[in-house]
Order: sequence, then structure tokens, then C-alpha cells
Amino acid sequence: MYGKAAICLSFVILFLISCSIYVGTVDLRSYFFPLLQSPQVPRSLCASGPPLRVYMYDLPRKFHVGMMDRRSFEGPAPVTADNLPPWPSNSGIKKQHSVEYWLMASLLYGGNGNEDREAVRVSDPESAEAFFVPFFSSLSFNTHGHNMTDPETEVDRRLQRKENPNMLPDIILKSVSFLELTSIDYSGIDLLFQVELLEFLQKSKYYQRSGGRDHVIPMTHPNAFRFLRQELNASILIVVDFGRYPKTMSSLSKDVVAPYVHVVDSFTDDDALDPYESRTTLLFFRGNTVRKDQGKIRIKLAKILSGSDDVHYEKSVATPKNIIMSMEGMRSSKFCLHPAGDTPSSCRLFDAIVSHCVPVIVSDKIELPYEDEIDYSEFSIFFSMKEALEPGYLVNQLRQFPKDRWVEMWKQLKNISHHFEFQYPPKKEDGVNMLWRQVKRKLPRAQLAIHRSRRLKVPDWWQRRR
Repeated sequence: MYGKAAICLSFVILFLISCSIYVGTVDLRSYFFPLLQSPQVPRSLCASGPPLRVYMYDLPRKFHVGMMDRRSFEGPAPVTADNLPPWPSNSGIKKQHSVEYWLMASLLYGGNGNEDREAVRVSDPESAEAFFVPFFSSLSFNTHGHNMTDPETEVDRRLQRKENPNMLPDIILKSVSFLELTSIDYSGIDLLFQVELLEFLQKSKYYQRSGGRDHVIPMTHPNAFRFLRQELNASILIVVDFGRYPKTMSSLSKDVVAPYVHVVDSFTDDDALDPYESRTTLLFFRGNTVRKDQGKIRIKLAKILSGSDDVHYEKSVATPKNIIMSMEGMRSSKFCLHPAGDTPSSCRLFDAIVSHCVPVIVSDKIELPYEDEIDYSEFSIFFSMKEALEPGYLVNQLRQFPKDRWVEMWKQLKNISHHFEFQYPPKKEDGVNMLWRQVKRKLPRAQLAIHRSRRLKVPDWWQRRR
């Protein structure tokens, strides 16, 4: 009897060995010696290979850090790592559009030689793989552009529509001092910067050489560069979504989707023994409920979600006090609602990520940062707008969501939240390094377009309708 069992066992072992030889998928150690297996090492997102070589244009301070401090608006000294002003701690909601600052700061940082960096600044433009344009277009709009109502003003007609071309050079080429700028209505300053920058780029040998295709230009505010952006549609744009960009200008294949910079503090000591039970609110939303376009859903959701004891849905505006209250609400909630606003995305999503509050995303046209590397379904829940507007459906789905699955999402949020941090000096795999890696992946397509444009004798036939 024992002999037959031994023979059968021998045949089983021989069969498994044969499978391992021909198929290559059987690991005998996993069957007989599980404790001898090597532990799985989490996959690093850090890119291999040398860092991207980036040439940064030396623009006057008024185009970037001069907007942060009017006292240094036209300072003579170039901006360096030693005199770079820190991002203001009291900037409030303006911080959400500060990606342009952190990208510039990362190129100024010299490094200590020990960190992994995705991009380094080069002084010789001939050796550059990409060109960075350090114009704070979002801060310019936030500072100067809020009073602009409509392009039908005299300044807009002259500067953007060029109805009076004889006047354009006088405005652009004039050396404008800070005192002269302050005497102009602020609604025209943003336009003046845009036109002056456009003229600068069009005169650049390297912009002309590539048609701007290898140039990186941040435009994270939906209204940044809004009247002249079509002139830069060949460049690699850093955007937060495509809500206000025509398809002929901006797309996933050419441009980089960036996160908003979170305005709430990161939850660094989120170590509750039972995080699910410690977060007593099921679903949290605090923000403006009067929005345009798809953002109109916010008012509808307010009516649908009212009357639920475990749901906090509150109309609010972004003041320093309210930002703190939103942070506290997110940290005490299991799920954080992210409905579409004026555009498909908003800062609220990234505030939720660094608060480790599982995002509930209701935005049919949203695009997400680094999505070729990060699977958002591992830590977020998605509802279509149609599903969200079905009475009771969204809340019931969240109430039935398994606790163990929520805990796994919470752990994943803690694992990936560093990819959404922006800081100086930059750190490995933080937000700014993730963005430079995304830029690097757009360059082969840009080079293809550059090379084809040099030999085409007729407009690109590939774009024509067949």
C-alpha cells in the first residue's frame, strides 16, 4: 500500500517537473517550500536612463517670480537657486495653479548628485532635448486677468485680433517699467505679457527650428493664456484637463495632464488602528455648488444627497478658514465626492488624495495625471453623471462598499500620495519629477512631427479627410 503511494507521488513530481520545463510557469518552491520564496518587491515608478536635458529661457522676472513680489518685479539679477523666492505660504487658493513655479524651481535646483532626477537644466541650448518657457501664465491670470470680461475691448482688438497692426509693435517692443504697468488697467497687463512673450518666442532660433514642438509651456489655470493660446498649439502644454481647449489645440497624445497642487495639508500621521471606523462621515463635499457646464450637476447632487445623516454636502467658498475646515472634513470621512466643476477636474480631487479619503469621481470627461503609470481604480470610485443623478444610487453603493476593500484603497492612497507633492528641493518620484517624466514621453512624437515638417512640400496629407 505504501509502495503504491510512493509510486503515485513520484509520478506527480515528475509530471510537475515536465510542466516546468515545457511551460515554464511552475515554481516548485511555491508548492513545496513556500517560505523560501523571495519576497515581492513593489515596482518602482522611477524611470531608468539619464535625466531629460532641458534648456530654460532666461525671461525677465516680470514673467515669473516678479508676479509673486512686486518689489522684485523688474529686479536686475537673474533668478537662481540662491535667490529664488519661496512660494508664499499665504497664497490660499492660488497655490492650486502653482505647477509652473515648481517646474521652474526644479530646473534651478543644482542637486547634490545623490538623488534621482527626471530633468536637469543645461546652459547650452544645442544640447537640450526640450525647452522650458518659464512664464507663470496661471499666476498672471490670477493677478492681472480677473477683470477681463470679454475680448471685445479695444486693447483686446489691438493686441490679439491685430486689427490695427501698425500699433502692435509700439505696444510690444516698448520697454515697459513697473510704474508704467501699474498705470495701465490690470485687465490689459495679462494680455501685454502674452503678446510680448509670443514675440520673444517667435524670434527664438530654437522655437523657429521646431515650430515650438519641443517647447514646454505650463497652462494649468483654465483661463491661462486664453486669448493667444492657439498661437502655441504645437507646443507641449502642461494642463489640468481639456475642458476649455479645442481638440485642434490640445490632446492627450501631445500634452501633459498635471495635478492641481493640493491646498490642504498632507495627512502625514494617518495611523489609526481602525481607519474605517475612525472616519465617521460616509461621504464629504464642501465647495462651490454654482458652476457652469457639467458643473451644474453640483446643485442637483445637493438636492439628491440632502437628508442623509452620514453625508456632509455643504456650499462653501475657498477662504483660509474654510480650507482648514475642508481638510478636517476630508480626514474624518471615508469617501470624498469630486463632481465636475467649470471644467472636468478640480483641486478637490488631489486634496482628497493627500487626505487619504477615497475619491468618488463624478465627471464624464475627466483626464487624470500619470495615468499610464497609476491605476486610479485601485484607490478611487467612478460614477457616470447619469448614475450619480439616480436618487439613492450613489449613497447606497457607498454604504454597501466592503470594509476590507475600502481599507485596501486607503492603504493605496498612502502609498501613492507622494506623487502629488510639490516641493523644493524636489524629491524622488514627487509631482514635479513625475511631470518631467511625462514630458520625456511626449518628445518622440514631437521629434517625429519636427522631422516630417522639414520635408513636407504640401500641407500634411494625413490630416485631410479621405
